[in-house]
Order: sequence, then C-alpha cells, then structure tokens
Amino acid sequence: MGDMVKGNIAVAEAAVRAGIIVYAGYPITPSTEVMEYLSTRMEDLGREFIQAESELAAINMVMGVSACGKRVLTASSGPGISLKQEGISYMAQMEYPAVILNVVRWGNGLGSLDGSQTDYHRETRGGGNGDYRNIILCPSTVQESVDLMYEAFDIAEKYRCIVEVMTDSGLGQMMEPCEYPEFRELTKCDWGLDGTYKVKRGDFLGRNIPGESETYMKKVRAMRENEQRWEMYGEEDAEYIFVAYGMPGRVMSGLVRTMRQQGEKVGILRPITVWPFPEKAFEEMKEKNPNLKGFITVETNGEGQMVDDVALYAKKYGMGTLPVYALPYVCGVPKDDVVAADFAKVKAGEIKEVY
Repeated sequence: MGDMVKGNIAVAEAAVRAGIIVYAGYPITPSTEVMEYLSTRMEDLGREFIQAESELAAINMVMGVSACGKRVLTASSGPGISLKQEGISYMAQMEYPAVILNVVRWGNGLGSLDGSQTDYHRETRGGGNGDYRNIILCPSTVQESVDLMYEAFDIAEKYRCIVEVMTDSGLGQMMEPCEYPEFRELTKCDWGLDGTYKVKRGDFLGRNIPGESETYMKKVRAMRENEQRWEMYGEEDAEYIFVAYGMPGRVMSGLVRTMRQQGEKVGILRPITVWPFPEKAFEEMKEKNPNLKGFITVETNGEGQMVDDVALYAKKYGMGTLPVYALPYVCGVPKDDVVAADFAKVKAGEIKEVY
C-alpha cells in the first residue's frame, strides 16, 4: 500500500512522472494546491513552472508548448476552464495535444467551493466554439486519478487531442493511499514545430472545409469507438441500474452492493469516460437483461445533466420505453441513506421519470 496523499498533490505528481516539461496556470480554488505543489516540484527537476497573468494567458502558453511537441499541463476549476475555451477550440483545430485537470466546483457564475458536476454539459460537448470533442476522464479515487493522469498524455498524443481529467473538490482534498508510477523519459513528438515551417499563401482562404471536417470527424469516430471506459456491476439481473461517475459513482458502487445484500435487484454503471460516453455498456445490458425496469442517474447538479445521455443511449439500443430518472444532489457527496430513501420514492412512484 502506498503513502497517504491528498488528491490534488497525487494527480500533480502523476503528471510530473508522465513527463510534463511545463506547467502553466492561474490559481483558483479548489485546484490551487496543484500549482502550489508544482511551483517547487518543477523547479527541483529543472523544468518550467509558470503562473500566468490569467487563464487566457495560461491556455495560450499551453498551446505554445504543445505546438513544439512537448508535454504540458494546466489545471483550473469551472470558471477558469470557461475562460480557457477559446484556446481549447484553437488547439482542437490545430491538433495540439495537451492534458487539462478540471477540479470542478459548483457553478453558476463565480459559484462556490463545493464539489459538483455542473460542468458536465460543457465538457462533454466540446465547450468552445466549433465542432470538436475532448476525451473526458472521470476518476473516483485518488489512485485512479493518478493512473488516469499518467495515461492521459499517451491518449492525447495518440489522437492529437485535448484530454481532460475531471475531478472535483472532494476528490482533490481527500487523502488516500496511492502508489506512483515510474518516471518517463522526457520526449518530443516528431511533429513538433522547430521554427522551420513556412506558411503557404492562401492556406486560410483556400481551405477545403468539408475535407478538413471529414478528416477530423474520422478521428472523433475513432476516439468514440476505442476510448469508452466504464465499470459495471449487477447488470445481469438488475431491475434498476444506477448510473453515476466521479464521487457519486464511488458512493453508488458501495451502496449498490449493500442494497443487493438487502435483496434489492439493482446494478451500477460507473462511466470512467463521460466523453466518449460508454454506450457499449447499454448494448451489453440490452443483451444480458430483459427484465430491466429503468435507469437512475445520481448526480451533483441541479436537475441532472448526464440523464440526457443515459436516455439517449437507452433509446439507441432499444430501451427507449424504459423510464430514466435523475436523483440530483446539487453539490457535495451524496449520502447513502438519502439515496436509498429516494430510490424507495422512485419505486413508489413519488419521484417521476425525466424521460
């Protein structure tokens, strides 16, 4: 068993070991400890730490490092990630890979410091202007945060895309045992700019936009096909499947096991990627379980956001007549007894389906 480490520190160290040569960011609670840790850690290793003057400056610094074929990280929270959207959109168009850590806090506006899942719609739909997608990884433990952050750079370079590791303030602040991976050798991608590229006249005005779009969408289709990740339990005989990610997913993974011991026929689908959404899991459920009565999302936002995707893929795989419920808890970490009581209300017809 590894040492007890706070989530924000653990995920920052994982990025260091994955080979970042630059961290560029701007402080915002509850992600600031990532910056605090890296401000000395990067210097000790002879690498670069930059506290930018704003979130906009930070993402453009990330763009520059990525353009040179080097690994780079930035971290922020909801309002800061919003300010980075223009840069993220540009990076998607230019196929510059990078990893972003989003330690989500409750919004709207400035929001609060409570952990939440209010960023779901923005992150799973691209976020900025344009027609693109980022891969969104959602850990539920400190160790999983470390493992996914370490792997995120490989995924980003494989597709030349943005990969976001999306946690929240609860996971960032909690301490758990974790083991770190080995240090990777610092490398440069073979496509990185080196100052010799010359822009050809007419590149911008003479573009083949349909061709560009099809090339990019071919990549999106590959990402969707190859990068779906999830955990599932109890789906073979469940009457109701809970769908939850991140900290709610952690809660539900334990609660479902307890409820099954008490005779409840329930299961859990925990998305590890929320984009691409694990639609293949719905195909499996359709094949395995003809007795399913409904889906229930457990989320920390106002009315449920992931519930839209659950309904979408239930319909796609022939389960569109099944009701889809949302149990939204706004912020924080859902409590076992509260969720269990609300499940009883679902069965009694006191909570109505969303779809």
